[in-house]
Amino acid sequence: MAEVTAVRPLIGAALEAALDDVARLRIEVFRAWPYLYDGDLTYERKYLQSYRDSDKAIVVGAFDSDSLIGASTGAPLTDHADDFAAAFEGTGLDLSQIFYCAESVLLSDYRGQGVGHKFFDLREEHARALGFSKCAFCGVQRPADHPMRPENYRPLDAFWRARGYEPLSGAVAQFSWQDIGEKGETLKPLQFWIRDI
Repeated sequence: MAEVTAVRPLIGAALEAALDDVARLRIEVFRAWPYLYDGDLTYERKYLQSYRDSDKAIVVGAFDSDSLIGASTGAPLTDHADDFAAAFEGTGLDLSQIFYCAESVLLSDYRGQGVGHKFFDLREEHARALGFSKCAFCGVQRPADHPMRPENYRPLDAFWRARGYEPLSGAVAQFSWQDIGEKGETLKPLQFWIRDI
């Protein structure tokens, strides 16, 4: 196992400087189950633009010396309102009070060192400092009998629940991306999880 030497928040210019590395990590880590994402750098740069544009966004970087080997992103949910408004319709929640904890990606050699908790700790701390009352994220839902599901796969539900998150009933977003081995993009359901902070 390789060693994580630091986990720290990146904002402003430091966030912007890290985004290409975040893009590469997303492409590599999300290729695995359950995302099966067949990504490319052009799409990633466009997707990550919202973090560059937001003065309230954060990237939590995990480092091995000077190399970014993991990253977790967050921004106000209203920065993603076009993508998520439909999923929150009917929940009665004020989107302006929710901080969106987006992806967490960590190279497999560095797992099991508590980095996942640090990713959440630092994003929740950032959200509280900005005055948000809730944090939310979403995770892809795949059929239990999906042919690419690994036999030893352990979902992260227990970890998320231990962090105080619960699924938000009825809040399911729809996102398109191209799976490995497919010819084009298909819609995937992503379940929102939420907690008070």
